[in-house]
Amino acid sequence: MKQDSTMAAAAPVRQPVQTVAHGGDLSGLRDAYAGSWLDLSTGINPAAYPMPPLSAEAWTRLPGAEALVTLLQAARQAYGAPAEAGIVAVPGTQAAIQLLPRLSARSASGARVTILGPTYAEHAHVWRAAGHDVTELDSLPGNLNGIDVLLAVNPNNPDGRTLGLPLLRRWHAELSARGGWLVLDEAFADVVPEASLGMDAGKPGLVILRSFGKFFGLAGLRLGFVLGPPALTDAIGAALGPWAVSGPALEIGTAALRDSAWQAAMRDELRARSRRFDQAMRDRGIHVLGGTPLFRLAKISAAAGFALALRGQGIHTRIFEAQPHWMRFGLPADEAEFWRRLDLVLKGFNL
Repeated sequence: MKQDSTMAAAAPVRQPVQTVAHGGDLSGLRDAYAGSWLDLSTGINPAAYPMPPLSAEAWTRLPGAEALVTLLQAARQAYGAPAEAGIVAVPGTQAAIQLLPRLSARSASGARVTILGPTYAEHAHVWRAAGHDVTELDSLPGNLNGIDVLLAVNPNNPDGRTLGLPLLRRWHAELSARGGWLVLDEAFADVVPEASLGMDAGKPGLVILRSFGKFFGLAGLRLGFVLGPPALTDAIGAALGPWAVSGPALEIGTAALRDSAWQAAMRDELRARSRRFDQAMRDRGIHVLGGTPLFRLAKISAAAGFALALRGQGIHTRIFEAQPHWMRFGLPADEAEFWRRLDLVLKGFNL
């Protein structure tokens, strides 16, 4: 039988479209350095939670409802959420970030969304893509007039800005009174739990995103949570469908979220590491602007050029087009190796 000429050649493999740059991807950089890379482009804990042994069923059976309930109970307790708050587990908070603009009460007509920046570009991208009117502010709003959705990352990426709970509660009260939302991305709140508004979760108009992978150093597990009014979290669960969270994620997430002793010790360890990092940077004449215990933001006069030089030594960092003097560093797992390579770069680079 003659082969159809239209089928003779294999169809080219289409690469996924990615419109927003993200850290944690060394694709395209491998040729720049022959050795092992130090990927400091993310705020992921370099000292990951020690994974517990998993049951065979975690791999061989569909995730069970009982295991999901157990995970949600552990998350509710870890985040200090009240019993009446809605909570849903998601396969990474990115999934929830994508869904929220479609579930907004004003999704049909388009909400007026204000995002406190500079922060993750993904938030503005997904709200605009869903047809909403998005404004990005580099300072706190003087008032909330004309705002339907106010979104803040708290603590913020990349500068570590933390908003006080009284201010957040005032914003929430004003927005919710007229059917608006206060959306808080608390991806880094595990390292500063006092910054979380988790104890207020469940109130109308308050939406809280919690990431699992950053603090526990298990980003590849793809696990996160949304805390909010039960109607909203139920809608997210319905949109995701059954078995959204894998069996291994259910077991590992439950164990880690219940391990309060590890969490307390790790907070102390990360604070100590970030203090050492800041001092070593100051010793080299580099000014650290801020950050969280999981990442540090430095001021570099020629950040793009310095980032390129660092890549030549196998160090991947984050720079920001809108802030050309900023460079964000995740904490290195091997501190001695990082400083050795950084010093090699500094010998040939004039800061």
